[in-house]
Amino acid sequence: MAWPLLILAGLFEIAWAIGLKYADGFSRPLPTVLTIAAMIISVWLLGMAMKSLPVGTAYAVWVGVGAVGTVILGIVLFKEPAGLLRLVSVGLIVAGIVGLKLATPATHA
Repeated sequence: MAWPLLILAGLFEIAWAIGLKYADGFSRPLPTVLTIAAMIISVWLLGMAMKSLPVGTAYAVWVGVGAVGTVILGIVLFKEPAGLLRLVSVGLIVAGIVGLKLATPATHA
């Protein structure tokens, strides 16, 4: 169950990263509240996943999922550049996430 929790934590990390843009320096109340809620949920889920995953793996995957999702949504929502080097770099992050998953079985804690 640790891996699905970790991926979900990464999805909430994407939500709060994108939410920061919409919160506009925490000057907009609703986006600010939603962003803070996503932060709390994301970190809580990460902590739950760390009960049975190594800290280095869990943290790296959490950050990786968040980074990849945030880059993709930045391209889609905010028209950020999608150059070849940028996309190849995102692909390398995905390869790292997959590699860590294959190299790290969850333990039962």
